[in-house]
Amino acid sequence: MVTERERYFFDLNGYLLLKGALPAEEVAEINTAIDTLLPIKPGEWKGYVHGHNYGDDDGLNLQQIYEGGEAFEKLIDHPAWIDKVKYFVGGADTFDYNHGPLFIDECFANIRGPGESIGLHSGGHEGTKRTQFRYYNGQFHCGQINILMALTDIGPGDGCTMVVPASHKAHFPHPDSETHRMRGEVASVDDVEGAVHIYMTAGDVLLFVDALCHGSAERINSGDRRIIVYRYGPSWGNFRHGYRVSDELEARLTTERLQIVRPKAPLLPP
Repeated sequence: MVTERERYFFDLNGYLLLKGALPAEEVAEINTAIDTLLPIKPGEWKGYVHGHNYGDDDGLNLQQIYEGGEAFEKLIDHPAWIDKVKYFVGGADTFDYNHGPLFIDECFANIRGPGESIGLHSGGHEGTKRTQFRYYNGQFHCGQINILMALTDIGPGDGCTMVVPASHKAHFPHPDSETHRMRGEVASVDDVEGAVHIYMTAGDVLLFVDALCHGSAERINSGDRRIIVYRYGPSWGNFRHGYRVSDELEARLTTERLQIVRPKAPLLPP
């Protein structure tokens, strides 16, 4: 569950760093599973996993990564974070698997090499329902909670995630946002005032509300940075990119996992 300390600092800063959330053997299993999907180019498919990027130097995304095998299916309701996600999305006291609030609208692995990064985006000033931060009547009601899993060590020069603490409550855009935005003049968060580096060891997990202003530093070291992101929101959401859960995955998943990736089965006439 969420501790008093975690509740305070999530409310204050908009994120939590969960150290050692994934054990080393699980990280190794996930990396091996990613290796079996490579190589893949943007626009190509490997089964139901889709190669994708945003048209910038932001690396390669493997979208619908939970379709890639059991190593990724286990992440849907991983015990290291699922109760915290429930709490921040809709309140643990109101959650059940028949009417619960969770839905994963996007899940992807990202592989980023030297010279690649992603620019500054989001922020509380945008006020979008999908990414909103909200606390009302004794409960959090966050539109999207991101779980970012480090699959490699991410230190100085590795292109770490960067965030502007407390920006999920900002009423104005960051003064550097236009210059450092995605596909902007400098599409990274390097040298953005107030932004902090989130250094991670393989197996660490960054939990943050999507309203937080965030992006990454440019990777300057050799080799690749590997992460996975699962984006959780309320069950009334829809897929961000129009993907759908495959029949094969539906047949494999537990009831609890299926409820998160497909909260409501289609209701059709007989």
